[in-house]
Amino acid sequence: MQPVEESTVIGKSVTIRGELAASEDLFLDGEFHGTLSLPTNRLTVGPNALILADLKVRDLVVFGKIEGNITASGRVELRQTAIVQGDIASGRLSIEEAASLKGRVEIVREGAPTQTPAPAAPETAESEPSLFSEQKI
Repeated sequence: MQPVEESTVIGKSVTIRGELAASEDLFLDGEFHGTLSLPTNRLTVGPNALILADLKVRDLVVFGKIEGNITASGRVELRQTAIVQGDIASGRLSIEEAASLKGRVEIVREGAPTQTPAPAAPETAESEPSLFSEQKI
């Protein structure tokens, strides 16, 4: 999988915690925790990526793992290796066979305001474990 030409690349060995905003396309293949905003650009989540964040983007292509809510004014594409846990609000949604999605989906008509999905209810001791767990070496 090659990043799109002229996009910023964050490699698989990089871990970022915090808030990230950009006005250019981004290929993220590392680990990201926080909030990510690319309201006028495309985010590609690489196959090695682990994203624990709420995303606000124009377009999103997912090959890796995301845990968080997604708001996209354009298109969301979940490729066959994608694992997403969270709500999606988008104009268009494409899900390939074998992709995994756990959450609500809201398809927003063009021209209608896109609302950020409500935060998921906090997990309790009886709820399902997270898709992702931190491992200590």
